Amino acid sequence: MTQPVLPLPAGPLAPFASDPARSRGRRHPEAEAPTRTAFQRDRDRVIHSTAFRRLVYKTQVFLNHEGDLFRTRLTHSLEVAQLGRSIARSLQLNEDLVEAIALAHDLGHTPFGHAGQDALNACLKALSAQTTPGDGDSWGFEHNLQSLRVVDELEERYPAFDGLNLCFETREGILKHCSRANALRLEQREPGGVAARFLNEGSPSLEAQLCNLADEIAYNAHDIDDGVRSGLLTIEQLGEVELFDHYRRTALDAYPRLNGRRLLFESIRLMLSDQVYDVIDTTRSRLHVAGVDSADAVRNSPPLVAFSDAMRERSQVLKTFLFRNLYRHPQVMETTDRARRVVADLFERYLHSPEELPEAHGRRRDTARAVADYIAGMTDRFAIREHERLFGAVLFP
Repeated sequence: MTQPVLPLPAGPLAPFASDPARSRGRRHPEAEAPTRTAFQRDRDRVIHSTAFRRLVYKTQVFLNHEGDLFRTRLTHSLEVAQLGRSIARSLQLNEDLVEAIALAHDLGHTPFGHAGQDALNACLKALSAQTTPGDGDSWGFEHNLQSLRVVDELEERYPAFDGLNLCFETREGILKHCSRANALRLEQREPGGVAARFLNEGSPSLEAQLCNLADEIAYNAHDIDDGVRSGLLTIEQLGEVELFDHYRRTALDAYPRLNGRRLLFESIRLMLSDQVYDVIDTTRSRLHVAGVDSADAVRNSPPLVAFSDAMRERSQVLKTFLFRNLYRHPQVMETTDRARRVVADLFERYLHSPEELPEAHGRRRDTARAVADYIAGMTDRFAIREHERLFGAVLFP
């Protein structure tokens, strides 16, 4: 097992880290806070937002009513933030920016996880095919873009502007993926802004790159835990995944009588630790080779926060295993099919009966996008209740 240099205490930032004093600023100018940096202020705004509170009732893999201990979007976001902060401190990156991005990265996720996102995307694209042929991409739904919409437009907390008015660097990290069509639309509204890198093949800050990888590390680990907890996966099944089985065997070497939950937890702990160490060591090496000496130089370089080739390959095997054995498990698929129906039914009803929407959404000119925004903001249980109210069908007893 790789053992890197001990983590550094919070202290001076590396020259290639994002410095809040050199932030590209906010879309609406504001006076600086007397006791917090700009990135600390962003983190606090995210935590106090309505969209953040809703994450506690939004699905990760298992629906909220299926068990109290399964991950939700909220607990997932907290785990991403914890992993991100740990790695950021060792690399002397900005922990506050990492935390702000991590806590905000899923604010735009629909109810029912990826099933809800896929259903909403299909609804919007089908509508686009009927009204503006060939322009389907601009009508689709991307949860990363929706997260940006939440912090830029949809939160209603301040008298002087819509959204949370976050710093450029936080917004850049939230928008970790974006289709070219949507990037072009964003670039028209904000030239040289957060979507520019998707058009000029640049890179985001190291903190944004780190959150992207911490997201992957977190969901792979906790989906193993939730999969076993649900009974859909077994530790024996996971023996075919070399990445997990290596740490299971390491745990048994140290504790020969270990079994059950403790064996699972220890195996996951060892796996997480080694992946964190691998990212730290690989990224340090890549930073040295690239010779970057500023946050701007990072943006003109290829991605620098990464797994080693060996860890990337083993992580991909784990992702493939989870896709086949958990995300496509018949029990999960049966639930997600019902979830897609809920989202599709709600979309059609609101689209053709906008009077069913809350007043603020119903009076918007772009009814289809208003409907998408309203549904995307729902929690699992609110969407289920709305479907039962409007259609009288109980899809989730």
